[in-house]
Parts: sequence; structure tokens; C-alpha cells
Amino acid sequence: MKVLTVTGYKPFELGIFNEKHQGITYIKKALHKKLQELVENGLEWVLISGQLGVEIWAAEVVFDLQLEYPELQLAVLTPFLEQEEKWNDVNKELYEFVLSQADYVDSITKKKYESPAQFRLKNQFLVEKSEGICLVYDEEHEGSPKYMLETAKKRAEREEYPIIMVTSYDLQDIVDEEKFSSF
Repeated sequence: MKVLTVTGYKPFELGIFNEKHQGITYIKKALHKKLQELVENGLEWVLISGQLGVEIWAAEVVFDLQLEYPELQLAVLTPFLEQEEKWNDVNKELYEFVLSQADYVDSITKKKYESPAQFRLKNQFLVEKSEGICLVYDEEHEGSPKYMLETAKKRAEREEYPIIMVTSYDLQDIVDEEKFSSF
């Protein structure tokens, strides 16, 4: 697999309301573990839409991994122009940083937000342009990633399209490893 889409929950869906929340550390560690393994097996591109939460954290993980694997690249393919327009200044700053460091940035629809159809187009585009997907998502706790997962499952029915899940159980394993290693 050379191209992977990464997505997952938005911060508020996880009860995370600031960038210092301990949960972010565990999510990033889980993503780091998955992505590093994939990079060592040929992954070249990570695709995100730039939404807050898992996607921005995944971008930060890619930047960390690029220190060891400079061939790994990040593409931010936003669903529409100026998606950050109504975000607070802290989130805008983080988003602008990710865009400034990304290897490729573009918008799928070349206009500002008009309708939810732009999100469906984004899901279809990212699934079609990738060879697999990694979601930080737990089907027992529905949230916005379910729509991307549905799109990915449809493709997986037609052809080989790996769906890699990072669930609450995976995150709990990382929390437990951390606690264990501190003894």
C-alpha cells in the first residue's frame, strides 16, 4: 500500500476540548505505531481532509515520522475552500501550520461550503484516491467517521481495500502499556 487515507473522530466527539488533553497523546501513539509499520512496508502518502481531531493529529504524526522516513508525504485535500473560516484562532493556527508543512494541499470542490454533498464528495474522493484507510473509530460509539467508513466498506466489497481500525480497545492497550512501563 502506497497511499493511505487517515480519518477519525473530531475532538468534541471524544470529549477533547484543548490540545493538552492526555487522550491526544494516546491517539498519536496508536497512529504512530500503525503508520510506522505501513511506512516500513512501502507507504508513501498519507491523505487527510484537514478536519480537526484525528486528521490533524495524524498530520503531526506524519511530520514526526518524516524525520526518520523523509520519503513519507502528506496531502491535505479539503472538502471545500476555507473550511477553517469559522474555527477559533487556536484551531486556525494549528490548521495553518499543518497546511504549511504538508507536501500537497488542494480543495476537492473549488468553492466555499455550499452543502453537505461536499462532504460526501470528499469521502468518495479520498477513498478512491487511496489504497486503504485507517480510521480512529469504534463502531460501538458512532460519530462522523461512520460516513467515511461506509464509503470505504462499499469499495472493499468491490475490490481489495484494507480498512484499518484503531478502536477504543487499541487505545486502552496503549494506556495500559504506558502505565506498565512506568513501573
